[in-house]
Amino acid sequence: MSHTPGDTGTRSTSFLSEVKDAVTPRATLLVLGVIALQLLFIASYVGALHDPKPRDVPFGVAAPRAVADRTVSALEGLPGSPLDPRTVADAASARKQIENRDIDGALVVDASGRTDTLLVASGGGTVLATTLEGLVAEVERSQDRAVRTVDVAPASAQDFDGLSSFYLVVGWCVGGYLCASILAISTGARPANPRRAGIRLIVMALVSITGGLGGAVIVGPILGALPGSVVDLWGLGALITFAVGAATLALQGVFGIVGIGLAILLVVIAGNPSAGGAFPLPMLPPFWQAIGPALPPGAGTWAARSIAYFEANDVTESLLVLWAWAVAGTVIAMLASVLRRGRREPELPARAG
Repeated sequence: MSHTPGDTGTRSTSFLSEVKDAVTPRATLLVLGVIALQLLFIASYVGALHDPKPRDVPFGVAAPRAVADRTVSALEGLPGSPLDPRTVADAASARKQIENRDIDGALVVDASGRTDTLLVASGGGTVLATTLEGLVAEVERSQDRAVRTVDVAPASAQDFDGLSSFYLVVGWCVGGYLCASILAISTGARPANPRRAGIRLIVMALVSITGGLGGAVIVGPILGALPGSVVDLWGLGALITFAVGAATLALQGVFGIVGIGLAILLVVIAGNPSAGGAFPLPMLPPFWQAIGPALPPGAGTWAARSIAYFEANDVTESLLVLWAWAVAGTVIAMLASVLRRGRREPELPARAG
């Protein structure tokens, strides 16, 4: 079948018109935003995890005064300042501080023998415990001494590299922002009024309670990956899921559909690599080490490990961070809906006097 030049020109014009209609300025900006998130994802994960090195790891030394000073000096002199050593009263005090998560390890020097004891806690991160073993062994060899390792809070045999806490928290975070995103996609990113915003938050709370319980049961009784109280993990999971979900709803209420991308930026791109999952916080670069505890994945991972391996010690700060996200998200989501309703309401006509 033959085509006239006019038909070809008409088809070209029609195609260009369809492209113009499809690629609107708003769509272009959203696509550029996706590319930016993609590149930030790569930069954040590779930047945080490509070259893990211990930096100023809190570390105790239990020994007689003269020996302790010499040992602390030797540990401080390690290249790159991997340890932040300080003296502790005795072995019992060192163990207690590790269990309270004040320090990550300790060396107990046997003044009457040639073999010292290294206390570690693989429940706080297997990679960190292994790293401490290597660092201390190097110092001990230089002093013609030997060292044996005692794991004060060992990771579960079913918790490979101590990662189960991190993956559990990631799952709860994913549930939070996915549920909030689905609510936005199905009924509009910005709720039309405070009543609808409140309904979304109630749905988010119910999902959080269900997801928190499900995650705690899966990693505990079903898989045996984590010890610790199922009830405590349930409460933590509900709080993490709601905190992330409420924050996502708040971002959507303020920025519309772009809020979903901002939630991914905060939780996935910034939060996951800085959470201390694959590598505990002391092994991350300074930027990620600084932001991790303030974001839901980092606060959640710290609290989950404390519940599982440290008798729920030192969780107050992490729980306050998560509550702050939950409360701020709820308040902002409701406030955004109130302001939006105020802008949409028509002005009442003036009454005749």
